[in-house]
Order: sequence, then structure tokens, then C-alpha cells
Amino acid sequence: MNEKVKLKIDSYSGPLGKVKGFEFTAGKIISEGDETEWEVMGPTPKPHIPTLRPWFFKLMERYKPYYMPICDMCCLCTYGKCNLSKGRTGACGINMETQQARIVEIACAIGAACHSAHGDHLLHWLKQKYGNVPVNFGNNIAVEMPLTRLIVGMKPETLEDLETAMQWVQYTITHLLAAGHTGQESSYLDYESKSFVAGLADAVGMEISDAVQIAAYGFPMGEADVPIVELGMGTMDVENKATVLMIGHNVAPGIELVDYMREKGIDDKLDVGAICCTAHDLTRYYDGAKVIGSMSRQMHFIRSGLADVIMVDEQCVNLRSFEQAQLVGSPFIATNEKNMGGLPDRTDDPAEEIIDDLVSGRVPGVLILDPIKAGMVAAETAINVHPIRKGKSGVPDEQGCIDMAYNCNGCGNCQRNCPNDLALVEGVNLAKEGDFSVLADVFDHCLGCGRCEADCMKDVSPLTLLMYAGRDKIRNETFNVRVGRGPIQDTEIRNVGAPIVLGEIPGIVAIIGCASYSKEIQELYIMAEEFLIRNYIVVVSGCAAMDIGLVKDDEGKTLYDRFPGDFDRGGLVNVGSCVSNPHITGAACKVANIFARRPLRGNFEEIADYILNRVGAVGVAWGAMSQKAASIAAGANGLGIPAVVGPHAAEYRRMFIGRSDDDDSWKVFNARDGTPDQLVGPAPEHLLCTAESIEQAICLVAKLAIRPADNSKGRMIKLSHWIDLEKKYKGLDLPNDLEKYIRVDADIPINLKTEVREYLKQKGWQPREIVDPTLIKRLCRT
Repeated sequence: MNEKVKLKIDSYSGPLGKVKGFEFTAGKIISEGDETEWEVMGPTPKPHIPTLRPWFFKLMERYKPYYMPICDMCCLCTYGKCNLSKGRTGACGINMETQQARIVEIACAIGAACHSAHGDHLLHWLKQKYGNVPVNFGNNIAVEMPLTRLIVGMKPETLEDLETAMQWVQYTITHLLAAGHTGQESSYLDYESKSFVAGLADAVGMEISDAVQIAAYGFPMGEADVPIVELGMGTMDVENKATVLMIGHNVAPGIELVDYMREKGIDDKLDVGAICCTAHDLTRYYDGAKVIGSMSRQMHFIRSGLADVIMVDEQCVNLRSFEQAQLVGSPFIATNEKNMGGLPDRTDDPAEEIIDDLVSGRVPGVLILDPIKAGMVAAETAINVHPIRKGKSGVPDEQGCIDMAYNCNGCGNCQRNCPNDLALVEGVNLAKEGDFSVLADVFDHCLGCGRCEADCMKDVSPLTLLMYAGRDKIRNETFNVRVGRGPIQDTEIRNVGAPIVLGEIPGIVAIIGCASYSKEIQELYIMAEEFLIRNYIVVVSGCAAMDIGLVKDDEGKTLYDRFPGDFDRGGLVNVGSCVSNPHITGAACKVANIFARRPLRGNFEEIADYILNRVGAVGVAWGAMSQKAASIAAGANGLGIPAVVGPHAAEYRRMFIGRSDDDDSWKVFNARDGTPDQLVGPAPEHLLCTAESIEQAICLVAKLAIRPADNSKGRMIKLSHWIDLEKKYKGLDLPNDLEKYIRVDADIPINLKTEVREYLKQKGWQPREIVDPTLIKRLCRT
């Protein structure tokens, strides 16, 4: 708790002398809270880099770092570039493993810095605007901000308290970045340990970011019945209204725009939509906003000319967005100091002058760092420029596209430079004859990155031709997504805690992350539907939450229309934007705290050990691409939550892979009596791994949801799903390592007893004791 202290003495005369007119003020007195108020302090509050090193090393004894270098060189200092291949070391002495681990650590620190800087900006802006708002998530949530309690060891009650927690985050990130300097850390394991710490800093930074929004903006506080809003590139009324497109993650300017619309009563003249996480957070405030889509839709939407004004804030903004806005005559407004784009700073200029300059075209874009002014300028500029632009597009008509295609000489540079190796050569060649069918077929496989056109020497834009082929989809794409609900309520945790820990709810599947998919954007729908109909709890956030909504069934319903938003079996829970991710990992912590009564405060190792061994949560970041995704994964992995990532995520360079054939890796203490070397089997088998296809990923997720502490009924349920999925997607009668996951005969699914018993007999299987597993000796009861 933060308290301001003021001491005033008008006059004093006594043994200490005479004092008159004395006044003393202390801005903040920092208190971590009275332990009797909520919880005794645990052993590791505000951990430094070495504090949790033993736990992270313990994880890496089981889940070895596995490196996949995408470059053999180190180019970070002027000794280089140094070739580290074939056992070589660089001029500073670094080897390949340590260099890869260093790059991962730096990436995780960047991701954590990004989220926490976002939160810090919101924290100071909203405190300035609304004052020291209390942090209160309503009557159904007593354990708010579980990760801040767990890691920092404090229970924030006001925005000022969040400043104290943020100081730990910023301090930690500074030290982590310092470790990446030349001539610092020499151990790849210690770099990986630092990456885990970056994940913790990221988790707290994100949790603070969303807590600020919930407290100050009045976002939903865990209610399951939040509104369903429109999703897709065809949702804005471009014919009858002016349109403003927002891109990024910091919703402050967008909310000021909405407030201005309401104040002036111009919502009948203006439609607002957003791409990426700003879209989620905007709809949490105003359900009339449109979710245009994930970050892969930026180039498609802007170049198609559907936005009259484009307003960007921070993170995941395509750096060609200003260039694309100029192509279609859309005024461009940057609003954040991290992404100023070389634009003239007009923050202090009169709004009327800025609007006139943008509408007239005298300036194509401006920087406005005042969210209130940015929102007003965006709204008025859009209304005034709409009749002038008349929906100008950067995509030619059919004949223009045919003429462009004829410039192609078939060199293939575009396809070689495409991350997904789309059939661009064939598609462009057919376009010469007016046949755009191949390009239309691959539209949903396109990441919208523009690398194809950047590598063309003949001024052909396969991306533009692809947009023409998908023009009807762009203008008519309309689906649904549920508004981000924020935290999981304590009442929900009480209802599902026992079934999750015992395995009777087969798992929590968290589908999160970016949109760098290797195939069509709708693949995530297949995974989400599969686990929903099997009564897993499916929790989503960020771009992934949007993309699973891009499919309708035969009745015209999306997954959000078909499944409830409760945190319960068969529930589809959208927590919100990227910074809402801690509500997912926080739910796992709350299971340990509320159901199992394990103390949270500064008690990281015990909670992580509990989650690893008992809570069947699995993360899926199928399109992960950013440094933020790396830090999010590091935070989840450090808590004992495994994650599966898509094919492109192999470029993160490092996975945490378990060896199911190494029995020593899977030995634990039996917490009942302290007996060591108890074999529990490879559960979960990996901590971070890639899958090459969505089918492989689905099978892997079901397998990774298995936990050592499952009771026999729960293990039977989990094995039943895993076996069925292996048969459905791989054609296997039984998984080839099934014997490692059956402890006693009662674990075998009832409908498979005969064939599984025969399989076990062939494998020479022997039953083993079901123990109370822990990796930490001090947690044993004797």
C-alpha cells in the first residue's frame, strides 16, 4: 500500500528546543500490507535474477533447451561478425548455445519492456485523468491480480500501488538487458534462467496494464455474459459513414475518440474499427466498435481504401502503414512516442489547424501525443475527408491488374520470398488471362507481409493482385467475436478447481498469440472446436481470439455464438487483448490458491510446482511471431505450463524438450512421506515445442494436458481423448508410448480395456504407485 504522510508542527517548546512553523511531507511510504490482512509473506517476493534460479534450473534438468540457429554468426559487437558454427567460439569467447540463449533472453526482455511500457503509459495517463482510482474487480473477485501477489508479494489497492509494482518490473528488465552485453553471461543455462525472469516481469507488467484499464475505464470484470460484437473487414459502413481505423495495442486515443463521438452525438456519422489488440480493448469499452481483424489484415484493409483516417498507437503496426495510407489518400495520425514515424509533432497546435491541414492534404500525416486531441482530430478529419476521398482504393480494376501481371517475367522471386511459399508464380501467370482463381484460393493463407512485392524487379505486386482476387471477401467479411471479459472470477475457480486438478475436466487450452500462420487463417477454428466439444475449457486472447471467430457453421453461427463464455467445461472464454493474458496464467495460480489453499504471496516455487504437477493447462501460440509472444511463453513455462507453437515459431531458435525415454527426468518426491525417485512418467512431456500441422498440434495438446497428480478417473478421461484424437488425425489405433501414461489398470479407458491390456502386455508394462508429486523437497510433509 502507498500512503502519503504529512507532519506539521505549528509551534513546539520543550527538551528538544523550540520549533515553529515546521512542516514535513513524504510523497510515498511503501508498505507491502499487513500480513494479518491477507497472507503471510512467502520466501521469494520481488525476485532478483538469482532468486528463482534453482527452480528454473530444475525445470531445465527435465526440459533441456534445444537450439535451432537461424544464423551461424554473431554480429553484436565490432569484433564480429564471428562464425560460431562447428564448435567455434567468437572473439569474446561465446559459443553457439550461449549466443542463441542470449538472443532469446534479449527478445524476452524486449517483449517484457513492450508490455510494461504500454502499462506504464496507461498508468500515468489514467492516474492524471481520473486520480488515484481504487483497484477493485467486483464482489466475485477477492483474489485480484494473482501474479502480482505471487511474484511481487503485494496486494495492490490503488493506481499508486501499481506504480510500486511497476518499479520492480522496470528494475528487473534493466538488469536483464544489461546481461545481454558483450562479455557478460557465459552460460546458456543462465541466459535461459534470465529469460524465465523476463517472463515473470512481463506477466506482472501485463497484469498491471489490464488492471489499470479495468479500474479506470470500467472494462468488464470477469462477467461471462459480455456482448458479442462484429468481426471482419466488411463490418464498417463505408458507404454511409466516415471511418476511422485504429491499429496497435494502446487503446487510450481510441477511447478518447469514442468519448468525443458520444459527447458530440456523431456516432451516426462515424464508424470506428480497429486491428490487433486495440480492437479488443476498444470493444471492452464501446460495443459499437468493429473488430476488423488480426495484424495480418493491415495491408489488405488499408490498401483497399476502406479507412478514411488511420490512427496508430504502439506495437505490431506494419511500418509501411503510413506509406499505404498515402497511397489511398487517408490522413494518418500517430499517437505514441514509441512509434512516431518521423511525422511532424502537432501535439501543441490548435486542433482546427491540424484538421484543416489533414483534410486539405497539405500534410499527409501528423504526430499527436495528447490522446484527447488525437481522438477529436481523428473524428473530425474522417467526417470531413470522407466525401473527398470517396473510398479511394490502392487496388486497380481488373484490366489494371491484368496489365500489371503482364509485367511478370516468371523469375519466382516473389514466391521464394513468401513465408508460406504461396503459389504466386502460377497465380500471377493466370492473372494475365483474367483468371484470379489461384490467388483467390490462397487469400486466407496470406500473411499480408508484402515481402512478395518487395522482392519484385518488375514492379509487380502479387499482394495487390491477391487483394483484387479477394475483394469480395475484404468488403463482405462479417463474423462475430465475444468482447474480452478480463479476469476469471473466484466463484468460477471454486466450481472447477477440483475437476481440473483431479483430471475430470480434461484440461484448459489457452489459444493465444499472433497471426503468423503457416496455412489458412481459419486453422485455429478446427482446434478450438475440437476441444470445446470434448468439454475442455478453451481460453483465448489477442489475434487468436479474433481468428477463431472467422468461420461459421451450417447455421451461420461462429464458435462464440455456439459456446458460452463461462470458465467451465465446454466454455469459450475470451479474456481480451495481449495484456489480458495474465488472467489465463493467473487462473492456474488461483486454482492452487483458492481450491488447494496454497498461499500466493511471494511463493512462486510452490505455486509453479503445483501447476506443473496438477493443473492440466496448455498454451497454444499457433501464429507466434513477436518478442512479446516469446516473453509470454517464458512466463507461462516458468510457471510449469507447457506451450505448443506453430511452424514459423521454430525461428525463435529454442524449445524446451523432454526425453520420455530418460526415466531419471521423470522422478519426483512423494510429498506424502518425502520418498524420492518416484517415477511419474513424462507428464507434461515438453515445456515448449513446435508442431508441423494443426492435426499434430491437436494431438500434442491433449497429451500435454496429462498431469502426474491426475486421479484414475481423470487420467482415464484424458487418455480417452488423447487416444481418440491420435486415431482421428493420425490413423493410429493406440499411441506408441501409451504405456508410459498408464500407472494402474484403473487408468485405462473403459471402452478400450481389452486392446490396451493386450498392448501393455506386449510392452512388459508394470503398475506403479500413484504418488503426491513434487519437485521440491521442502514441500514434503515428513
